Amino acid sequence: MDPTVLLWLCVGLAAFVVLPWYGLERGYLDLRWITRGWPVAGPGASGLFAGLERPWLFPHLIFLLMPLTLWGREKSDPLFSKLLLIAGIGGLTWFLLQGFSIGLNGWRWGWLEQLFGPMEQRQFGMGYGALFTAAAFLFFLTQGLAARGAVNGDVFVVSSIGFVVAVVGIFVFFPILKMFASGLEAEDRSYSLSLFLAKFADPKIWSLACLTGGTRCGVAWNSLFLAIMVGVFSALLGLVFALVVTRTSFRFGKWLRALTLLPIITPPFVIGLAIILMFGLSGIVNATIAEAFGTQPTRWIYGFNGVFIAQLLAFTPIAFLVLIGVVEGVSPSMEEAAQTLRANPWHTFWTVSLPLMRPGLANAFLLGFIESMADFGNPLVLGGNFDVLSTEIFFAIVGAQNDSGRAAVLAIVLLFFTLLAFYLQRFWLGRKSYTTLTGKGDSGHHPLLPRWVRVTLYTIAGAWTAFTLVVYFIIIYGSFIEVWGLKNNLTFKHYISSFGIAWTEHGLHFRGAAWDSFWTTLQISAISAPLTAAIGLITAYLLVRQRFAGRNAFEFATMLSFAVPGTVIGVSYIIAFNVPPIELTGTGLILILSFIFRNMPVGVRAGIASMSQLDKSLDEASLTLGANSWQTFRKIILPLLRPAILAALVYSFVRSMTAISAVIFLVSARYDMATSYIIGKVENNEYGIAIAYSTVLIFVMFAAIGLFQLLVGRRQLGRRFDQSRTNWAAGG
Repeated sequence: MDPTVLLWLCVGLAAFVVLPWYGLERGYLDLRWITRGWPVAGPGASGLFAGLERPWLFPHLIFLLMPLTLWGREKSDPLFSKLLLIAGIGGLTWFLLQGFSIGLNGWRWGWLEQLFGPMEQRQFGMGYGALFTAAAFLFFLTQGLAARGAVNGDVFVVSSIGFVVAVVGIFVFFPILKMFASGLEAEDRSYSLSLFLAKFADPKIWSLACLTGGTRCGVAWNSLFLAIMVGVFSALLGLVFALVVTRTSFRFGKWLRALTLLPIITPPFVIGLAIILMFGLSGIVNATIAEAFGTQPTRWIYGFNGVFIAQLLAFTPIAFLVLIGVVEGVSPSMEEAAQTLRANPWHTFWTVSLPLMRPGLANAFLLGFIESMADFGNPLVLGGNFDVLSTEIFFAIVGAQNDSGRAAVLAIVLLFFTLLAFYLQRFWLGRKSYTTLTGKGDSGHHPLLPRWVRVTLYTIAGAWTAFTLVVYFIIIYGSFIEVWGLKNNLTFKHYISSFGIAWTEHGLHFRGAAWDSFWTTLQISAISAPLTAAIGLITAYLLVRQRFAGRNAFEFATMLSFAVPGTVIGVSYIIAFNVPPIELTGTGLILILSFIFRNMPVGVRAGIASMSQLDKSLDEASLTLGANSWQTFRKIILPLLRPAILAALVYSFVRSMTAISAVIFLVSARYDMATSYIIGKVENNEYGIAIAYSTVLIFVMFAAIGLFQLLVGRRQLGRRFDQSRTNWAAGG
């Protein structure tokens, strides 16, 4: 028997016979089932023994045993693929049917009760046994597809596609569909399309009154305009910083890299609060200008201006993280060829280097566009009368409206804009090749840009860096102020009350009120970051290196979660995972999963941008020498994707540490997160504690980023340093 099939057969049988089929109330980390009748009875009963009371579980065993009939058969045998497909499809179909048909109160739908009669038994959310049994069925299916020649019969590729499709379907599409379905429900629990269409045509969404003398445009146009502006300017600023680090003689590149990361590691509301303290009615800058010129302070910062500045501060680092690997990856040999043909430095950059950076620029714009569309915190603090889709969705769900149907309509509008941006990006890139790393000898070093270009880059980067430093000075300074605006004396009491430590007779005691949420946040972020990077980069590998049916739909599906505001993700997760067959509400796992699939697109886009520069001859050479796809991916592709790996790790970790829009719906008393704690303090007007906690998180995330850099390392491209480049650039 094929070793992989045998492995999953053993996993499936062990899961059904030994592991608990149902989960406990505390989730998958609750191991009390070991002492509560495992595996024969009680909460720890396996599928085999639970099936004695719930006979609908036994068909799973039949499908699990089917692959045993393949013993001694070769993969080339037609029966091999047919039986695996029957076992996989049949097992998954029965698993889903029984899981969604039978719930906590018996039959989930009335027509089933009328058909089969009332049911006395009930069913809880799935546990380890059900989870690994379903995984076995999934990989029986992928093994069968590979045996039939799907994607050239490559088991690793087919299994990876099956795994990504399954997890994206469960944790992205299923919650959103449940959310939309609940939004179509009328008060009598029937579905009403006319009610849905009436909400879609709401003038508050599509009004263009601002263009005809009115005061406001619809939230759809506000969001679209803001997202385009943020996407364009964040990509351009990200390119400026990437060029300063890689194409100038700037000696403090490492410090500049660190400074560009500051906004992305800042908890929500803090940048907005600092901007208000600077430019609000009583802000330092606004008050100083008003006093100097004898004018009245204005509210110019509230609305589009403030949200645009805050989002640009927050999302430019994302563009930088995506672009730095792409800019570094442009082959110097192409630039040297242009130099040999007597092109000057500017012409070389404009006609050779910049076109090869188009994948990075396109991906940076797309990420900035989507981030702006989905941003919730900055518009909430600084939006004023400038309404956007994300905040409207929030207020539709949790506000006085309590209208999930309106929230669903707004989410559909947001997804439409994201889909449009996605296809416009693909159209701009076209089918051109942007390969620059071929695995062949590539000596040389990137030439310096012309002097006037370097001066321009230094000016822009310097001004933006100075502005960023001022914002963060306000943040840090504010953490030491006792009560901002009333008692401006300096004090450490905010840090002591939040993170106080004392020695007692029992040892070290973390007595600060913020420690519980801090450790929980650190643990969940550390778990979710590598999982996010792994799934994102495997997905990028499949999209760039493989050709299969439905590839475009597959790519869009992986980006879908990034387009949906965190508020919708949070509410949809509660709706979808609050009842069987998947019960996750109130557990730490629901937070981890929301972070993984919310942040996965960054790993995907960073991986695509970097992998587009790797010549496929690298893969072909590895396969020719006898390596399989998994070995090629692990030993050839991954080492060259270190910038993308670092980008995915850093982004997913810091966004998990600083996320708020989904977190406020998913936290529980047992799993409280730092951002929900901070918002609680902001709501109580305890700004000092909120800013102090945020400052601690910033330094913790700086340390974590340094650790990720050490663990991942740098990509070695085997290029020599050529001092003559300086003379050539200076001569231009």
